[in-house]
Amino acid sequence: MEIIGKQFIGGKRVAASIGTFHSIDAKSGEALSGDFYPATEEEVRAAARAAAKAYPDYRQLPLDTRADLLATIADEIDGLDDEFVRSVMRETGLPEPRIRSERARTTGQLHLFAAVVRRGDFLGCRIDTALPERQPLPRPDLRQYRIGVGPVAVFGASNFPLAFSVAGGDTASALAAGCPVVIKAHPGHPITSELVAQAVVAAVEKCAVPAGVFGLVFGDKVGATLVQAPEIKAVGFTGSLVGGRALFNLAAARPEPIPVFAEMSSINPVILLPGALAKRGAEIARELADSVNLGGGQFCTNPGLVIGFKGADFDNFRHRFAVEMGNREPAVMLNRGTLESYLAGLQRMQQTAGVEELAGGPQAQNRAQSCVFSAPAALFKDPCKPLEEEVFGPSTVLVELESVAQLLELAPTLNGQLTASLLAADSDLDGCLELIRALETRVGRLILNGYPTGVEVGDAMIHGGPYPATSDSRGTSVGTLAIDRFLRPVCYQDYPEQLLPDALKNANPLGLRRLVNGQWREGGITF
Repeated sequence: MEIIGKQFIGGKRVAASIGTFHSIDAKSGEALSGDFYPATEEEVRAAARAAAKAYPDYRQLPLDTRADLLATIADEIDGLDDEFVRSVMRETGLPEPRIRSERARTTGQLHLFAAVVRRGDFLGCRIDTALPERQPLPRPDLRQYRIGVGPVAVFGASNFPLAFSVAGGDTASALAAGCPVVIKAHPGHPITSELVAQAVVAAVEKCAVPAGVFGLVFGDKVGATLVQAPEIKAVGFTGSLVGGRALFNLAAARPEPIPVFAEMSSINPVILLPGALAKRGAEIARELADSVNLGGGQFCTNPGLVIGFKGADFDNFRHRFAVEMGNREPAVMLNRGTLESYLAGLQRMQQTAGVEELAGGPQAQNRAQSCVFSAPAALFKDPCKPLEEEVFGPSTVLVELESVAQLLELAPTLNGQLTASLLAADSDLDGCLELIRALETRVGRLILNGYPTGVEVGDAMIHGGPYPATSDSRGTSVGTLAIDRFLRPVCYQDYPEQLLPDALKNANPLGLRRLVNGQWREGGITF
């Protein structure tokens, strides 16, 4: 495929800017071939207008057509050749197996949302038929279903160049909901974004859906204009706390405020209970080091805090874990900015009073060295929360507590997290219920005897959590529940059959499962 580097707007390639930028090889720091044109403010607004123009027709398309689009996008991405894989590797520094597995995850979730659309239950149909004889007042005929909120702005993430980017989970769930999307390509991988966008456009053309249903703009400084465009009705973002909060504030300050579904910051505490350490401390040290270093530590579920309890077993674990971490090879980071952010985070920890560096050492050029810190529990009471500030990379902090009772006091004060993991032996479990209930209020996913890195895509998965893990703890960016973020309910009162949407008609032509007068039914309504 040819790299053009222009914006994707309403089915056309557009570039008014006279300046250009280049992608950078993550390993060497050298510029890669291909010119990219940062979008102008007018181009960003034009992409939003094209999405708004496409919205009325796109949301009214048959569900099968919407599902076909998602499945066809998946097929087009699966059809990208080996040169595509090599391009992603050069831009991100990620190895080939990771890229291929992430592509499979990306296309898998597109097929998953295609199945959700065909099933139709996301429409949430509820019907209360009229009760004209009811006293003291009759009940009107009330019928509710859900529609897409309108055009959605999606911000591509750096750490998942496929699964959280141009055709990632936010895009898949928004398109499934009936919402056109305008993507802000991540500046760290514009070539990857261009190639995936070309695949999406090919699918849009094959399925003959409105061209404005998909748009993409390049540039590092176009986010504010996109969020403030009046045609945009919601935002999906994965990135830093600073970036997500800035978008949230912009969206709230609009004349018409809109929701921002931002995944931002999480340290994903791992709690080592005494029985588990006594039984398999060496094994846990090795497995936890694997989790911290997976993908260069560049996962939003990276375990950045490890809590243990005072005793010889935790002392032994601390030593083994430091050795494991010290033996890991330095990692290529996604880009120079990510490496610099990681180094700044390490420096911040090194300068925090009471923190000791157990393993680490000098950082190699263009590489991130694994680091382990030990910190006193008293720092949890520091109002600046230094132990809960994310260091995005292959590092973690060990904290020793006196008892589970101390952790129970501490748990309600923790920042919101995507995950919390308990490593426990059978002998530990009887006393865990109170701790589990406390953690449940602070995290989106509770893990037992596993590690947070690695997120299964399915109906039951939650990839969200209380602030600052996300800006809205009621949703998820992974799993089929992600579609709920881009839907809103509409109620029809006393409308005749011919004017109702198909989903709410008595005959139930879509064959949906609907809540009718308090009972779930799959057939039509008879009187």
